[in-house]
Amino acid sequence: MSRGRARLTTGLLEALVSVSARPGRMVLTMLGEALGLAALVATVGLAATAEAQVAEHFDRATADQVTVAPAEDRRARGAMLPEHTESAVRRLSGVRSAGTITRLPVSDSTRTVRLTDPQGIPAPVLPVVAISPGTLEATSAVVRGRALDAGHDQRADAVALLGVDAAERLGVGDLADAPAVFVGAHALTVIGIVESVERRGELLDGVVVPEATAARLFGWRGAGELVVDVAPRTAESVAGQAPLAVSPADPAAIEATAPPSDTLLRESVQGDVSSLLLVLGVVALVAGGIGIANIMLLSVMERVGEIGLRRALGATRRDLMVQFLAESGTLGLLGGVVGTSLGLGAALVVATARDWTPVLEPAVLAAPLVGLVVGLVAGALPAWRAGTLEPAAALRSL
Repeated sequence: MSRGRARLTTGLLEALVSVSARPGRMVLTMLGEALGLAALVATVGLAATAEAQVAEHFDRATADQVTVAPAEDRRARGAMLPEHTESAVRRLSGVRSAGTITRLPVSDSTRTVRLTDPQGIPAPVLPVVAISPGTLEATSAVVRGRALDAGHDQRADAVALLGVDAAERLGVGDLADAPAVFVGAHALTVIGIVESVERRGELLDGVVVPEATAARLFGWRGAGELVVDVAPRTAESVAGQAPLAVSPADPAAIEATAPPSDTLLRESVQGDVSSLLLVLGVVALVAGGIGIANIMLLSVMERVGEIGLRRALGATRRDLMVQFLAESGTLGLLGGVVGTSLGLGAALVVATARDWTPVLEPAVLAAPLVGLVVGLVAGALPAWRAGTLEPAAALRSL
């Protein structure tokens, strides 16, 4: 073994002996680094997990619904959608469900009794909306009781759903006795209440009837709009294809609209979340590194006599610097291993508690090396300080 390698080996062994000789200080110093690195690893893991959750929430709330209607100039002339519109759009790729919806020109009041009490409270005029059987699915409607189905539409049954707000205004809550409402002179049996719905508020504060029933009682003559529920990130594609699918001879007669894309907003939110968590993790890691530096400086001050004795026995400044760098690097590496384990565990616990799907970046596996580097950087000044001590001055402290 060469002399230089022997001196290096001796310095490393001295470092290990020195670290293990003070187990309490070693644990506390390592713990500071471990907590800092654990915070960094946890924030990296939580940042990746949060990004995934942000993307999932945006996918749920983003453009997942397309509206198909006659072009504006044709709507002004009273044009309605072709009868085959719903079946044509359902065949497009990305379409999950579709249904028509039409606000009827009904100005009659809605009551729960046949006769009008001239001295009573005036009955409200509620919106009357005609829908096809697929509309409730396309709008993600939640119905208490029984929903309208294809049988009601085929038979033109005198049945209706009440929106939850309309039911509250009319005092209808219990469906066990098949309550009825009267829209003008037309009696409708209430079979269900629409508790919630996405984006189509008229279904919550109105009377909802099958299209065939609307045609028989209220003069419905065609659908005004088609509501299309689409898979995430396919809204623009479906909106572009729908006019040609519905009206191949004259696509300009049909207008399909999708909400604007949220890509920029999604990326901005994800970037902000990641940046904030990473900054917090780096601050914690720097704090741990400063802790190592302080402990190593204190160690140099306490071991001045030992340093002087080693210098007197032939140790060079380089030998002492290698020893103290090895000590700080060892503490940093141990702190990195412990901190990585703690950080991964914390990220998994938080993700599980929040019912998130954990997402861990492969880069966090290099965290122990980050701990080693931080330890070496933190120990550079104490190592230099140990190497600059003069043997004679150091021996006076013995």
